[in-house]
Amino acid sequence: MDHRRSHNPNSGQQNRHSAHKRRRDDTGRRPNHHQSQSGSTPWQNPLCSRGLSTRRELYERDFPVYKQPVEVGCFSLDSERRFFNDSRQLRYYAEPDRNPHFDLKDGYKDRYVKRDENLKEKLDHILRWILSHCPYVDFVTWRGHLTKLLTTPYEAREGWLLAVTRFRGTLYISEVETEASRRERENRTERHAEMMYWGYKFEQYTCADNVHSLPDPGGVVNTNEGFCTVVQTRLSDHRLLFSGEVDCRDKDPKAPAPPACYVELKTSLEITTPKQFKLIKWWAQSFLPGVPRVVAGFRDHDGVVVAVETFPVSKMSQLIKNCWKPTVCMNFCCDFLSFVKQTATEDDPGVVYLFSFEPHRDVTYSIHRDSQYSFLPHWYVDEITRSQLSPHMPSCYHAFSSLAV
Repeated sequence: MDHRRSHNPNSGQQNRHSAHKRRRDDTGRRPNHHQSQSGSTPWQNPLCSRGLSTRRELYERDFPVYKQPVEVGCFSLDSERRFFNDSRQLRYYAEPDRNPHFDLKDGYKDRYVKRDENLKEKLDHILRWILSHCPYVDFVTWRGHLTKLLTTPYEAREGWLLAVTRFRGTLYISEVETEASRRERENRTERHAEMMYWGYKFEQYTCADNVHSLPDPGGVVNTNEGFCTVVQTRLSDHRLLFSGEVDCRDKDPKAPAPPACYVELKTSLEITTPKQFKLIKWWAQSFLPGVPRVVAGFRDHDGVVVAVETFPVSKMSQLIKNCWKPTVCMNFCCDFLSFVKQTATEDDPGVVYLFSFEPHRDVTYSIHRDSQYSFLPHWYVDEITRSQLSPHMPSCYHAFSSLAV
């Protein structure tokens, strides 16, 4: 599956308009969430503060070149959230009946170990993987952060904050929790907390530990555990390395190589198709790493899965017509990365460019030095610096110098 250019018949005149807008300089201050002035003029000097429009019509252009994602590695996180540079946490999909009657409430009270949401891991797990492999890319981030970018032109509910640091030529993107998200997390109702568990429980009903075993729905659900793929690809001229958690893989020995053998699992209230805001996120989350299908468990209000359906990712945008367009999502993401490249120019692990978005407003940014937003850990900065300077550690040096996507 090679995601290359596809002609958009509706591109027309708007192709010639830039999505970038002028902003006044707010360097060093909190992000300014006010919209910029109307009009659309290209930004040329990256040292001046600018905004990036989120207006959908500006991104209805030809689909950008998106190179076939390649899995370049993986890692696992165990029950105590410890990092292992292997696939020990990979699980295998066990296809259920179409009408399985899975009780998603089972085990919530007595067989549930929940990950500490107050612990912000930032990019730490990806950085540990990088130290063993040393890829040469433009951007390093989590798949979830890119998913937020793809859905931004259609996002009407939640804003985001993305911290960016340039270090040794690579741009690192890490999410910062917004005040609204923090309040929502801290004031979450018991019902909402239980419904979040339901998604993990569905995975337990449909995933086995190995090819020859069956799922064990009587076991403990521990959300510390996870298997993550590491993917390298290119969006236009942006070389990307990102990681994302994978629910399971096809157990068929004839299945294609990763990531095409991976399966994404979701739950949704019992309806014919998921709502628009869910479907676009499902699509973005799977399209980015090249996962070809999403298996959805449709539940009733009591948390019982009454139907299971498979959705090919390539056909998702056709399920709810005229609601969202993949080309708009990908072009916005591409333009945002270009905006970041021309904005985050200072190569310093202590400098953070904080990009901010609120629904129906432009993306803006502010600059922070040695602040609460710094996210590259000292152990990573020190090791990368040492490996590039030391003649006795040529592997990382040559990898950072010569590899390209």
